Amino acid sequence: MNVTELAGPSIDMLRPASRPDPRPARGEALIRLRAGSLNFLDVAIATGRYPGIGFPIVPVADGAGEIVELGGDVGGWAIGDRVIPHFMPDWPGGAMTPAMFAARRGVTVQGSLADFALVPAASLVAIPAHLGYAQAATLPIAATTAWRAVRTARLGPHSTALLLGTGGVSIFALQFAKAHGARVIVTSSSDAKLERAQALGADLTINYRSIPAWDVEVMRLTDGLGADLVLETGGTATFPLSVRSASMGGTVFVIGFLSGASPTIDVLPIMERQLRIQGNNTGPVADLRDAAAAIAAHGIVPVIDRTFPFRDAAEAYRLLADGGGHFGKIALEGE
Repeated sequence: MNVTELAGPSIDMLRPASRPDPRPARGEALIRLRAGSLNFLDVAIATGRYPGIGFPIVPVADGAGEIVELGGDVGGWAIGDRVIPHFMPDWPGGAMTPAMFAARRGVTVQGSLADFALVPAASLVAIPAHLGYAQAATLPIAATTAWRAVRTARLGPHSTALLLGTGGVSIFALQFAKAHGARVIVTSSSDAKLERAQALGADLTINYRSIPAWDVEVMRLTDGLGADLVLETGGTATFPLSVRSASMGGTVFVIGFLSGASPTIDVLPIMERQLRIQGNNTGPVADLRDAAAAIAAHGIVPVIDRTFPFRDAAEAYRLLADGGGHFGKIALEGE
């Protein structure tokens, strides 16, 4: 089969290659991959910012396609079913263990820049009927993470969510938070992106270039109460402000390190306001299944900024690596 390999920690080291055609064993499904999507994780791996990678690898964690062959003892699936293989195929549900963390698509096992993927059938989730392959490929990491954020913070009609930036997770969180009836504040350095966020349902917006003390602005907009959920994506530069933006008993949901991974913080507001600082590394198959069900029930359509063919993966990587140039997700499609 045809694949794209990442030979080392550089986007310039993406290269076409071939590998033996896989065949499913007991409990496995062979997926014809039709699309993929990029996450910051993929860029971190391709730029040497994610440790412990054994190159060469077939990259890109997220993908979608249809079942073309099933191994023995696989029930509930049929040839031709449109499916999403989860990023962590050995994490069905519950608390994650080290063994469940070992297999990660595009990190420690083959990712989505390939003709086919061989995965445990138990890691598959059906594609919502109203979504195409590229849209479905945006779900495994971004939608699952956003779903866990909204559910962890127990958002409802009297809640406020503060979403940093307009990347894939933040936009999914906006869509899920509105489906839960919450009020949503979105930050960005681009007024054009903030207008797009408002069109998707954002109630309030903050341009953090014109308002650098956006934590103070959050408190003003919420009458001093703060946000019940803060989706923290920035790391070093934003974490202290995220803490100061959270409500009493609020949740700071940590999903990124765009500005670095070593923030300096004051623990006093965390203690006094009884904040929950929740780290996250996507979620299990069960959460992806729930997120997909919510997307189906509410008719949510993933927001894709641009789509590239698999052969132009390097261009897609560079767009994401540049930062700030996209809104929502960047997708890839097979030939």
